[in-house]
Amino acid sequence: MIIFVYDKTFEGLLTAVFDAYSRRTFPDLLVTEGEPFPLFYDEAIRIYTDDRKAERVWKGLEKKISKSSLSGLTVTWLSELPEVDLLLFRYIRKAIDAPATIEFNLGDPDILETAKIWKKVNNERLRVMQFFRFQKAADGTYFAAVAPIYNVLPLVLAYARDRFADQRWLIYDLKREYGYYYDLKETTEVRFEEKDSHLLTGLLSEDIMDKDERLFQRMWKEYFKSIAIKERLNPRLHRQHMPARFWDYMPEKR
Repeated sequence: MIIFVYDKTFEGLLTAVFDAYSRRTFPDLLVTEGEPFPLFYDEAIRIYTDDRKAERVWKGLEKKISKSSLSGLTVTWLSELPEVDLLLFRYIRKAIDAPATIEFNLGDPDILETAKIWKKVNNERLRVMQFFRFQKAADGTYFAAVAPIYNVLPLVLAYARDRFADQRWLIYDLKREYGYYYDLKETTEVRFEEKDSHLLTGLLSEDIMDKDERLFQRMWKEYFKSIAIKERLNPRLHRQHMPARFWDYMPEKR
Protein backbone atom coordinates (compact mmCIF):
# COMPACT_ATOMS: atom_id res chain seq x y z
CA MET A 1 0.00 0.00 0.00
CA ILE A 2 1.30 3.46 -0.99
CA ILE A 3 0.30 6.43 1.18
CA PHE A 4 0.54 10.11 0.23
CA VAL A 5 0.70 12.55 3.14
CA TYR A 6 -0.45 16.07 2.23
CA ASP A 7 -2.03 19.19 3.77
CA LYS A 8 -5.69 18.43 2.90
CA THR A 9 -6.06 21.44 0.59
CA PHE A 10 -7.35 21.32 -2.98
CA GLU A 11 -4.03 22.71 -4.21
CA GLY A 12 -2.30 20.00 -2.22
CA LEU A 13 -4.45 17.38 -3.93
CA LEU A 14 -3.52 18.71 -7.38
CA THR A 15 0.14 18.70 -6.33
CA ALA A 16 -0.26 15.07 -5.28
CA VAL A 17 -1.55 14.27 -8.76
CA PHE A 18 1.46 15.98 -10.34
CA ASP A 19 3.94 14.19 -8.07
CA ALA A 20 2.23 10.85 -8.65
CA TYR A 21 2.76 11.13 -12.41
CA SER A 22 6.32 12.37 -11.91
CA ARG A 23 7.16 9.41 -9.67
CA ARG A 24 4.96 6.98 -11.61
CA THR A 25 3.67 5.95 -8.20
CA PHE A 26 -0.02 6.29 -7.39
CA PRO A 27 -1.44 6.29 -3.87
CA ASP A 28 -3.85 3.81 -2.36
CA LEU A 29 -4.57 6.22 0.49
CA LEU A 30 -4.36 9.98 1.09
CA VAL A 31 -3.87 11.23 4.65
CA THR A 32 -3.00 14.46 6.39
CA GLU A 33 -0.26 15.14 8.93
CA GLY A 34 -1.08 13.57 12.28
CA GLU A 35 -3.67 11.21 10.84
CA PRO A 36 -3.01 7.58 11.80
CA PHE A 37 -1.60 5.28 9.15
CA PRO A 38 -3.00 1.80 8.54
CA LEU A 39 -1.23 -1.03 10.32
CA PHE A 40 0.44 -2.33 7.15
CA TYR A 41 1.75 -0.18 4.28
CA ASP A 42 4.70 -0.19 1.93
CA GLU A 43 5.66 3.46 1.67
CA ALA A 44 4.52 6.88 2.91
CA ILE A 45 5.39 9.80 0.62
CA ARG A 46 5.22 13.40 1.85
CA ILE A 47 3.65 15.81 -0.65
CA TYR A 48 4.53 19.50 -0.35
CA THR A 49 1.91 21.80 -1.84
CA ASP A 50 3.28 23.67 -4.85
CA ASP A 51 1.04 26.20 -6.59
CA ARG A 52 3.00 25.87 -9.83
CA LYS A 53 2.47 22.12 -9.97
CA ALA A 54 -1.21 22.50 -9.02
CA GLU A 55 -1.71 25.05 -11.82
CA ARG A 56 -0.14 22.71 -14.39
CA VAL A 57 -2.52 19.91 -13.42
CA TRP A 58 -5.48 22.30 -13.54
CA LYS A 59 -4.51 23.54 -16.99
CA GLY A 60 -4.21 19.94 -18.14
CA LEU A 61 -7.71 19.24 -16.86
CA GLU A 62 -9.04 22.27 -18.75
CA LYS A 63 -8.12 20.47 -21.96
CA LYS A 64 -9.89 17.28 -20.92
CA ILE A 65 -13.20 18.29 -19.31
CA SER A 66 -15.63 21.21 -19.50
CA LYS A 67 -15.68 24.27 -17.24
CA SER A 68 -18.84 23.01 -15.54
CA SER A 69 -17.14 19.72 -14.69
CA LEU A 70 -14.07 21.57 -13.42
CA SER A 71 -16.36 23.61 -11.19
CA GLY A 72 -17.99 20.36 -10.11
CA LEU A 73 -14.63 19.08 -8.84
CA THR A 74 -14.17 22.08 -6.54
CA VAL A 75 -17.79 21.87 -5.36
CA THR A 76 -17.38 18.17 -4.60
CA TRP A 77 -14.20 18.95 -2.66
CA LEU A 78 -16.20 21.29 -0.39
CA SER A 79 -18.31 18.35 0.77
CA GLU A 80 -15.47 17.48 3.17
CA LEU A 81 -16.69 13.88 3.11
CA PRO A 82 -14.30 11.10 4.16
CA GLU A 83 -12.08 9.96 1.29
CA VAL A 84 -13.54 12.53 -1.11
CA ASP A 85 -9.94 13.45 -1.89
CA LEU A 86 -9.16 9.91 -3.04
CA LEU A 87 -12.36 9.90 -5.11
CA LEU A 88 -11.32 13.13 -6.84
CA PHE A 89 -7.78 11.82 -7.31
CA ARG A 90 -9.17 8.84 -9.20
CA TYR A 91 -11.51 11.11 -11.21
CA ILE A 92 -8.64 13.42 -12.19
CA ARG A 93 -6.40 10.51 -13.11
CA LYS A 94 -9.09 8.99 -15.32
CA ALA A 95 -9.75 12.37 -16.95
CA ILE A 96 -6.05 12.83 -17.75
CA ASP A 97 -5.50 9.30 -19.05
CA ALA A 98 -8.67 8.97 -21.14
CA PRO A 99 -8.43 9.80 -24.87
CA ALA A 100 -11.88 11.46 -24.73
CA THR A 101 -13.85 13.27 -22.05
CA ILE A 102 -15.10 11.08 -19.19
CA GLU A 103 -17.50 13.56 -17.59
CA PHE A 104 -20.66 11.96 -19.04
CA ASN A 105 -19.63 8.36 -18.36
CA LEU A 106 -22.00 7.73 -15.44
CA GLY A 107 -21.37 4.02 -15.81
CA ASP A 108 -18.05 4.66 -14.09
CA PRO A 109 -18.60 4.47 -10.29
CA ASP A 110 -16.21 7.36 -9.56
CA ILE A 111 -17.87 9.67 -12.09
CA LEU A 112 -21.31 8.73 -10.76
CA GLU A 113 -20.33 9.22 -7.12
CA THR A 114 -18.76 12.62 -7.90
CA ALA A 115 -21.98 13.71 -9.62
CA LYS A 116 -24.05 12.59 -6.61
CA ILE A 117 -21.87 14.49 -4.13
CA TRP A 118 -21.89 17.58 -6.35
CA LYS A 119 -25.69 17.53 -6.32
CA LYS A 120 -25.83 17.24 -2.51
CA VAL A 121 -23.42 20.15 -2.02
CA ASN A 122 -25.22 22.32 -4.56
CA ASN A 123 -28.56 21.63 -2.84
CA GLU A 124 -27.05 22.71 0.47
CA ARG A 125 -25.80 25.89 -1.17
CA LEU A 126 -29.34 26.69 -2.32
CA ARG A 127 -30.73 26.03 1.16
CA VAL A 128 -28.23 28.38 2.77
CA MET A 129 -29.08 31.08 0.22
CA GLN A 130 -32.78 30.64 1.07
CA PHE A 131 -32.62 30.43 4.84
CA PHE A 132 -29.83 32.60 6.22
CA ARG A 133 -31.15 35.70 7.99
CA PHE A 134 -29.33 38.94 8.75
CA GLN A 135 -29.46 40.67 12.13
CA LYS A 136 -28.42 44.31 12.29
CA ALA A 137 -25.73 45.26 14.80
CA ALA A 138 -25.43 48.65 16.47
CA ASP A 139 -22.51 49.64 14.20
CA GLY A 140 -24.64 49.04 11.10
CA THR A 141 -23.09 45.70 10.15
CA TYR A 142 -25.50 42.90 9.25
CA PHE A 143 -24.64 39.54 10.81
CA ALA A 144 -25.87 36.11 9.69
CA ALA A 145 -24.92 32.73 11.16
CA VAL A 146 -25.14 29.38 9.39
CA ALA A 147 -24.07 25.82 10.19
CA PRO A 148 -24.35 23.95 6.88
CA ILE A 149 -23.70 20.25 6.44
CA TYR A 150 -21.09 20.97 3.79
CA ASN A 151 -18.60 23.81 3.48
CA VAL A 152 -20.75 25.87 1.09
CA LEU A 153 -20.01 29.38 2.37
CA PRO A 154 -17.58 30.15 -0.52
CA LEU A 155 -20.34 29.15 -2.96
CA VAL A 156 -22.78 31.65 -1.44
CA LEU A 157 -20.53 34.70 -1.75
CA ALA A 158 -21.42 35.69 -5.32
CA TYR A 159 -25.12 35.69 -4.45
CA ALA A 160 -24.57 37.64 -1.21
CA ARG A 161 -22.39 40.30 -2.86
CA ASP A 162 -24.93 40.80 -5.62
CA ARG A 163 -28.05 40.71 -3.45
CA PHE A 164 -26.72 42.75 -0.52
CA ALA A 165 -24.19 45.01 -2.24
CA ASP A 166 -25.39 48.16 -0.44
CA GLN A 167 -24.71 47.02 3.13
CA ARG A 168 -21.80 45.82 5.23
CA TRP A 169 -22.25 42.23 6.32
CA LEU A 170 -20.62 39.25 7.97
CA ILE A 171 -21.76 35.71 7.17
CA TYR A 172 -20.28 33.27 9.67
CA ASP A 173 -20.07 29.47 9.62
CA LEU A 174 -20.52 28.35 13.24
CA LYS A 175 -19.51 24.78 12.47
CA ARG A 176 -16.18 25.59 10.77
CA GLU A 177 -15.50 28.79 12.74
CA TYR A 178 -14.81 31.16 9.87
CA GLY A 179 -16.77 33.68 7.84
CA TYR A 180 -16.68 36.37 5.16
CA TYR A 181 -16.90 40.10 5.78
CA TYR A 182 -18.07 42.49 3.05
CA ASP A 183 -17.11 46.18 3.49
CA LEU A 184 -19.03 47.56 0.45
CA LYS A 185 -15.94 47.07 -1.72
CA GLU A 186 -14.44 43.62 -1.23
CA THR A 187 -15.01 40.39 0.62
CA THR A 188 -12.47 39.10 3.14
CA GLU A 189 -12.27 35.77 4.89
CA VAL A 190 -12.20 36.26 8.67
CA ARG A 191 -11.46 34.09 11.70
CA PHE A 192 -11.62 35.04 15.36
CA GLU A 193 -9.27 33.91 18.13
CA GLU A 194 -11.65 35.19 20.81
CA LYS A 195 -15.31 34.50 20.13
CA ASP A 196 -18.12 36.66 21.47
CA SER A 197 -21.43 35.02 22.26
CA HIS A 198 -22.94 35.65 18.81
CA LEU A 199 -20.10 33.67 17.21
CA LEU A 200 -21.10 30.70 19.37
CA THR A 201 -24.90 30.98 19.39
CA GLY A 202 -25.47 32.71 16.04
CA LEU A 203 -27.63 35.37 17.74
CA LEU A 204 -26.73 38.97 18.48
CA SER A 205 -27.00 39.93 22.14
CA GLU A 206 -29.05 42.96 23.16
CA ASP A 207 -25.98 45.09 23.95
CA ILE A 208 -24.61 44.95 20.38
CA MET A 209 -27.91 44.81 18.51
CA ASP A 210 -29.29 47.80 16.61
CA LYS A 211 -32.02 49.53 18.62
CA ASP A 212 -34.67 48.78 15.97
CA GLU A 213 -33.62 45.20 15.21
CA ARG A 214 -35.77 43.63 17.91
CA LEU A 215 -38.81 45.52 16.60
CA PHE A 216 -38.15 44.38 13.02
CA GLN A 217 -37.79 40.78 14.15
CA ARG A 218 -41.10 41.00 16.01
CA MET A 219 -42.80 42.48 12.95
CA TRP A 220 -41.38 39.72 10.74
CA LYS A 221 -42.71 37.07 13.13
CA GLU A 222 -46.17 38.64 13.09
CA TYR A 223 -46.14 38.78 9.29
CA PHE A 224 -45.09 35.15 9.13
CA LYS A 225 -47.98 34.18 11.42
CA SER A 226 -50.52 36.30 9.56
CA ILE A 227 -49.89 34.66 6.18
CA ALA A 228 -50.15 31.13 7.59
CA ILE A 229 -53.41 29.25 6.95
CA LYS A 230 -54.01 27.05 10.02
CA GLU A 231 -56.31 24.67 8.16
CA ARG A 232 -53.58 23.88 5.64
CA LEU A 233 -50.66 23.41 8.04
CA ASN A 234 -48.51 20.41 7.13
CA PRO A 235 -45.58 20.15 9.58
CA ARG A 236 -43.97 17.24 7.75
CA LEU A 237 -43.96 19.06 4.40
CA HIS A 238 -42.88 22.25 6.17
CA ARG A 239 -39.78 20.55 7.56
CA GLN A 240 -39.06 19.05 4.16
CA HIS A 241 -38.96 22.47 2.50
CA MET A 242 -37.48 24.34 5.49
CA PRO A 243 -35.18 21.96 7.42
CA ALA A 244 -35.39 22.36 11.18
CA ARG A 245 -31.61 22.67 11.49
CA PHE A 246 -31.88 26.22 10.12
CA TRP A 247 -34.61 27.34 12.54
CA ASP A 248 -32.36 28.45 15.39
CA TYR A 249 -31.01 31.29 13.24
CA MET A 250 -34.34 32.36 11.65
CA PRO A 251 -36.32 35.01 13.59
CA GLU A 252 -39.67 33.76 12.25
CA LYS A 253 -39.00 30.27 13.67
CA ARG A 254 -37.39 31.06 17.01
